[in-house]
Amino acid sequence: MRVLALDYGSARCGCALSDPTGTLATPIEAVQRPATRRGFARLTDLVRDRGVEHIVVGLPLSLSGADSAQTKEARAFAARLADAVRVPVDLYDERFTTAIAQRAAGDRTSEDSRAAAVLLEDWLARHAHAGPEDGS
Repeated sequence: MRVLALDYGSARCGCALSDPTGTLATPIEAVQRPATRRGFARLTDLVRDRGVEHIVVGLPLSLSGADSAQTKEARAFAARLADAVRVPVDLYDERFTTAIAQRAAGDRTSEDSRAAAVLLEDWLARHAHAGPEDGS
């Protein structure tokens, strides 16, 4: 299953895509201003053009696990995206993904897309071990 992970930010949305087996996560080009008409269209085109079957949007919870203004914005963006595409859209805790991505700063992809790849790797690992008894 091909999964797209998004590290949403109003200025830039980091993107990472899994391989068709749902095993590897690769950062891809970030989308600028994803909430605008043009940016949102780029995301929906990406879903269609890459055969995405599932979307994971990073949920920026505070360290205590509480919602913040950013969290509310990410939830609203994920809901808008879910209305626009025909694939499931999940929210997934993204705490610490940016810090981990900063440590891998050697490659040419944006920090936002590296953070999306970290998010996707974690999501894929958790869902690879989930079985029917886990409700997955």
